[in-house]
Amino acid sequence: MPRQLSLVPPPAPRRAAPPALVVVAHGSRDPRALSTVNALLDRVRTLRPDVPVHLGHIELNAPLLPDTLAALGDTEAVLVPLLLSRGYHVKQDIPEMAAAARAHTHLAAPLGPHPLLVDALQARLLEAGWGGTPRRTSAVVLAAAGSRDPDAKTDTARTAHLLAARLGVPVIPAYASAATPTVEAAVRTLLARGRHKIALASYFTAPGRFATECAQKAPWIAAAPLGTHPSMAQLLLHRYDEALARAASRELASA
Repeated sequence: MPRQLSLVPPPAPRRAAPPALVVVAHGSRDPRALSTVNALLDRVRTLRPDVPVHLGHIELNAPLLPDTLAALGDTEAVLVPLLLSRGYHVKQDIPEMAAAARAHTHLAAPLGPHPLLVDALQARLLEAGWGGTPRRTSAVVLAAAGSRDPDAKTDTARTAHLLAARLGVPVIPAYASAATPTVEAAVRTLLARGRHKIALASYFTAPGRFATECAQKAPWIAAAPLGTHPSMAQLLLHRYDEALARAASRELASA
C-alpha cells in the first residue's frame, strides 16, 4: 500500500524589517546628556523591539548623524529630531545631512508641541514638589533653550499654553539664549501679577548647561529635564509612525 504523503505548507514569506528609527540629538559637552539619550533610546527599543533604533548627533557627540546614516547604507530610515520645536537644526541641518546620505530617509516633525510633552512636564513638576499650593498665587516659568527662529518661539508658546490649561495657572515661556524673555524677566512679570509661588518647568530633553543655569534661577522649585520620562519614548515612536504614514499617503497620491 503506497504511503500517503503529507502536505507541508510552504514557508510563510519573511516580513521585511521596518525602517530604521534614527533619533537625532543635538549633542552636548555634558556627559549626562549622552547617558540620558542612550537610556531614552533603550526605552524606545523596549516599546518596539521590531524597530531598529539608532542615534545620530548634530554636533559635539559621536556618532554624528552623517556617520549614522552612512552606516545604514541605502536602507530606509526615519529621522526623528530629539528637539522640542522648529528651528535651524530642524529646517536646515538635518535635511541637508539627510540629502547627502545614500539612505532613503523620511524626516519627522520635532517633538513639540504635543500633549505627551505636557504629560512629562507635569510629572516632572510633581516630582519636584508642585501641588498643594493655591492656584491664585502659583505660576510656572517654562524654561527653554531659545532660538532666533520665530517658529521655535511659536512652538514653545503653544506648549506653555497647553501646560497652563493642564495646571490651571499662568505659564510664561522663557529662554536661556537667543530669545526673550529671560527666566529672570518672566519671574518678575509673574511676581508683579501677585504670583509668589513660581516653579520652573525644564523644557530640555536632557541635563546640560542651559538646563542647569535656568534651574539655578528658579525662585521656588525647579523640575528636572524631560529626560527618560515614558512619554518621551512614546512621542518618539509617534513621530516615527506619523512620518511613515505621511510617506505612504504621498506614495498613494502619486500612484
